[in-house]
Amino acid sequence: MTSAADDVAPTPAPPPAAAGFGHAFTSLRIPHFPKVYVAGAIWSIARWGLGFLGAFVANDLTGSPRLVQLTGSAMWGPLLLAGLIGGAVFDRRRTVLVQLGVLAPLAALLGVLAWQDRLRVWMIYPFMLLVGLGWIVDMTARRALIYDLVGPERVNGAMALESLSSSAGLFLGALVGGTVIQTLGVGPAYLAVAGALAVCAVVMWRVPSPPRAAPVPGTQAATKPPPFLRTVVEGFRALPGNLALVSILGVTVFVDFFHFAYMPIVQVMGRRVDASPAMIGLLSAAVGAGMMAGSLWVAVRAPHRGRAYVVGSMLACLVLVAFAVVPNYWVMLVSLVLAGTALGLFGSTQTALAITATSAELRGRAMGLLSMAIGSLPVGMYALGELAQVVGAPTALVVFNLAGFVGLVVWMRVRPEVWSVH
Repeated sequence: MTSAADDVAPTPAPPPAAAGFGHAFTSLRIPHFPKVYVAGAIWSIARWGLGFLGAFVANDLTGSPRLVQLTGSAMWGPLLLAGLIGGAVFDRRRTVLVQLGVLAPLAALLGVLAWQDRLRVWMIYPFMLLVGLGWIVDMTARRALIYDLVGPERVNGAMALESLSSSAGLFLGALVGGTVIQTLGVGPAYLAVAGALAVCAVVMWRVPSPPRAAPVPGTQAATKPPPFLRTVVEGFRALPGNLALVSILGVTVFVDFFHFAYMPIVQVMGRRVDASPAMIGLLSAAVGAGMMAGSLWVAVRAPHRGRAYVVGSMLACLVLVAFAVVPNYWVMLVSLVLAGTALGLFGSTQTALAITATSAELRGRAMGLLSMAIGSLPVGMYALGELAQVVGAPTALVVFNLAGFVGLVVWMRVRPEVWSVH
């Protein structure tokens, strides 16, 4: 079944705008981009809300740092295989709709089970795996659709806005999740997320599928596509020849493995200072608030992307140490805001750097490789959970973030190319 919008022809993009605040938001004037952007913003709120809910349920039912971190590993684990998916989506819009059609009713089911006090911790993990698969679809399909709509002239501003909405999603997903849990319970929180996913699907339904260009007679595209496994292998073979992309991916691995792996364990750290569910939600939301500030600064000021990417990564690792060592709620809150601000510099430049560092024909593969680099996150979450189970969450966080900072310094000595990418 297709929507009435499927036959709408794309409208030519307006001319490039000057740098600055207006430049970041000119992409919102591109036909259909606002709908894709709104759908992504809603999906981001739902995704972060589900991440918060999964970690909360695991911590509430077990109190185990290992099992809490495993919710994050399950959610982000599918990214390890994202490189096999990136660039292979035939119809990006319909693929996004399919994943929303799967996740919405399952989230509603968990809500009903929680309402009936029949939700068990083991049920969380397979659902979080499906959420992770939905994240891959969003990253490789919806974000590639954004590039199709806005073009290379506006991709930087559009991706900065994407990072801003992702940060807002983290802020709202965690804040609303903690508040709803405290006031209404876990069941209504899952049902609210299911409703948000349904709204997201309605918005995406109104976006047309981009027209497919007719293949040139006599070319391979006019007959059949090349073997998929061969395209994957060729993408990896081409990677050493693109040192800028290698440098970008290396920074991503260090940040996601050593730094961003802490998100689920915020639940454990909150209990350390006897925080309520709403207060724990505010702690998690503080990261999103900081990331919004950092992303907005990038969107408005258009800094040197490579340097913002690296400096933001290093500062995020250092600031999180204060969150780990000072057992005071308000110090922890401020530390997370500052760490999130630094991470906003990293997140708002990451996708644009990866896209612009590759040629058009390899752009889908670059996004897949970026997803695989982000796939170090679930491994880091698991490792952090195991270490926290042995030495405690605060010590584990200090060890991980100092290791991440040192690793980034060494990586910049070995592969400094990203530092020069503007």
